[in-house]
Amino acid sequence: MKKVVVLDYGSGNLRSAQRALERVGAEVTVTADASAALAADALVVPGVGAYAACMDGLREVGAPATVARRVADGRPVLGICVGMQVLFDAGVEHGVETAGLGVLPGRVESLRAPVRPHMGWNTVSVPEGSTLFAGLPADVRFYFVHSYAVHDTEGLVTRSEHGEPFVAAVEAGAVSATQFHPEKSGDAGAALLENWLATV
Repeated sequence: MKKVVVLDYGSGNLRSAQRALERVGAEVTVTADASAALAADALVVPGVGAYAACMDGLREVGAPATVARRVADGRPVLGICVGMQVLFDAGVEHGVETAGLGVLPGRVESLRAPVRPHMGWNTVSVPEGSTLFAGLPADVRFYFVHSYAVHDTEGLVTRSEHGEPFVAAVEAGAVSATQFHPEKSGDAGAALLENWLATV
């Protein structure tokens, strides 16, 4: 059974992420402990709320070094929602730029849409060769809640649209990330988590 740590840094849907991963066969520990996060087969970085607050929480538990070490060693990391956003170079909220973890190239900026937040179910456009979305139908929907987004990055990029196109997910080596919440996305989210766990 794959051992997965869900990183507890004071933000995120920790228990629902834990339950969703356990349902697809992972042995899950929710902890802020850096040694456990380094030793696990895979690390999940959740996140809700403000970018700057999440970065503060991550720094308080020493997570930047932990995530950087895992990525350098090619060991799986999954970011969810703001946990995805903090993997990028920087985030801009209310005119203030905050440095991110810099694992993925790109900036998190306001979603240019008539209605924000983007909340609810939406379809995604998946690139060929995606592992995360393997076996899922083209019209599959996932659950989003966000007002900020990444507009471009490197790797296998899955897009969605709300007012404008944005990055809904990215797969780049050991790093996978979703702007939507797989743990709130029913069977589709479970299938995605199962696909991810199979790569661990």
